[in-house]
Amino acid sequence: MSWHSSHLPILVLVSFLTLLVGRETVSGFRICSYNVHKFDFQKALKYRLVHTLTRIVYRCDICLLQNVVDPDRRAINSLLSSLNRESARYDGYNYKSVSSKGLGNSPDDMQQYVFIYRTQTVNVTDRYQYESKPRTFVREPFAVQFQSENTAIKKFALVALHTEPTQAVQEIDQLYDVFEKVSKKWNNANVMFLGDFHAGCGYMTRSDKKNIRLFTNSKFSWLIGDKVDTTVNTGTNCPFERIVVHGKAFLKEITPFSAKVYNFGKELKLSRTKVMEVSENYPVEVMLKSPALLLQATPITILLIFSAVVHCLL
Repeated sequence: MSWHSSHLPILVLVSFLTLLVGRETVSGFRICSYNVHKFDFQKALKYRLVHTLTRIVYRCDICLLQNVVDPDRRAINSLLSSLNRESARYDGYNYKSVSSKGLGNSPDDMQQYVFIYRTQTVNVTDRYQYESKPRTFVREPFAVQFQSENTAIKKFALVALHTEPTQAVQEIDQLYDVFEKVSKKWNNANVMFLGDFHAGCGYMTRSDKKNIRLFTNSKFSWLIGDKVDTTVNTGTNCPFERIVVHGKAFLKEITPFSAKVYNFGKELKLSRTKVMEVSENYPVEVMLKSPALLLQATPITILLIFSAVVHCLL
């Protein structure tokens, strides 16, 4: 009986520390990408649509929105207000955004890339608007470098691209040049590409892959596969939305099998009509591993744990 009474606190401590060291946070760190199909102020005036979009973005630590047409930021500010109101009711996260300039060939369709992020879990360290001469993209990629203490990999760059369908193969291939520019600029090879690449359904075929360096170079990993359907319409089966990462160091810090389509229609019990009001595409997402809980614990927390055990022993 004395063995149990004297050793029980130690067993409790060992069990607790094992849990701290041996597991990661359940939620992880979610990065999302979504082509919102010309999200402008007129769309932002539709309460039901913004409510749905809020519920989609709310799940993500970082969410890339593509196809935003919002030169005066009224649409994005409306979405941010909705996100922060919702968050104030529950977990208290604060959301901010970083946007590219308007990009495109037509003055009537100058699209922006917008990254929305939680300020409590990640911060922006720099941004970079890629420009090529001669111009090789209709909507040139937009890169943002992030830093987070909530991820095992502390600093990484996300590069957004919404390709022009008719020149998807050429634009996807040119992302290799973007990688070289971005990784050199920030001295950081932890680069993730994400967006609507139109990488399938006739815009990119299997034979096209030999002309795309992100396929021929084995250092790049495509996390959303060719057989994944990212479209809403039942008449299509196209892997348009993609996520690609560079390097083994980045790849090993991604939660296995976490890259997937988020079918919010099914999850939120919405009709296909309501889903199509937001976009013709579904979002895609991937999870980054979190550091071990022990590493997240403050010194005072660890001290309190040991003090409690010592008190029990005395």
